[in-house]
Amino acid sequence: MTSQDFFHVLIHPFTLGLILGLIFAALAFYNYLRLKGEMKRYKRHLSDKLEIEAEAAQKTRGEVEMLRRENENLRVKIAALNDLPERRNQRDLEVFARAEKRMLVSVPGFAPAWESAKSDALGEIEGEETGRSLPKRVFAKLFPTSSNSSPTPALAASSLRRDESEKTLSESESP
Repeated sequence: MTSQDFFHVLIHPFTLGLILGLIFAALAFYNYLRLKGEMKRYKRHLSDKLEIEAEAAQKTRGEVEMLRRENENLRVKIAALNDLPERRNQRDLEVFARAEKRMLVSVPGFAPAWESAKSDALGEIEGEETGRSLPKRVFAKLFPTSSNSSPTPALAASSLRRDESEKTLSESESP
């Protein structure tokens, strides 16, 4: 075979089609391998992402469960604290204050009577605090209405001293 025959075979349409087909097949195979590698990379990326999201979801579920337990504990503590007498009194006072505000707004004749009763009570307490009148709380402690409360020794002693001083004043005034 001479170079002219070889050139003649290369120019033949069958040979040109075969060479062109092999070039396209090589390009297609290269793209196939490249895409296959890219798909593996995407699958790894997706599995990593799913693992991270699963960990985050697990951590979130743990936090939610912890917050539920903490919420339940706080609810139980609040219920226990609300059972304390001081807290119960404070809660009752808050209930009464809210009820008073509603009554002032909704009942037409209640407001003036309530305000006058409150100002009278405030005047009595201020009088007791300044010493103009004998505190009614002392009488409540000296003469208890229930069997549980009893006068304290300090209150009993102070009331005896007051009674003695009143007797001496009345004796010195009388002729």
